[in-house]
Amino acid sequence: MKIRLSIILLIIGVLAIAFIGFFIFTTTLSSPTSMELAMPKDTDKDEEQNKAKEYGALTVLLSKDDKIFYYASQLKEDASNFLLTNFAGIHKVILNKKEEVIGAHQHDADCQKIWGKNGGDQKSCLDKDLVIVIKPDDQATYKNTVDILDEMHNSNIKRYAMVDLFPVEKEIIKKFNSSDGR
Repeated sequence: MKIRLSIILLIIGVLAIAFIGFFIFTTTLSSPTSMELAMPKDTDKDEEQNKAKEYGALTVLLSKDDKIFYYASQLKEDASNFLLTNFAGIHKVILNKKEEVIGAHQHDADCQKIWGKNGGDQKSCLDKDLVIVIKPDDQATYKNTVDILDEMHNSNIKRYAMVDLFPVEKEIIKKFNSSDGR
């Protein structure tokens, strides 16, 4: 009886150690990862708060059914620059916009600061005027929002922001979704 009790206690001890080891191992595998978030500097002037060079702005709007709308610079009154694509197409749009901004770049005083932060690398400020504005609507999925943020990382976009849609953008999207395109 004494030997049998010892074996049972030994088995329970081994199982307890195995379970503890298993739970420690699985919790270290599922540790969360995070994205770096750069916040804009505070300013007293409202007009400077969301200021971006117009030629470097690209607005990406997420909607239902994996639809992605976009426009460069400012939205025209007739919405002629309001275009529709999907996730495969937005990658090309972002890279083309990045190339356009890099092609139009001229070094200025801000570049000196950027070069200092990047060890004198003069290529580090070529896309400093590129800003992607991400605007998911109420029908956009969480997956699509995460996918577009992943696209920012994969395309090496340094400046992007997620903001709310303007009422005029909501109306245009509503027209697109009701007519299913142009």
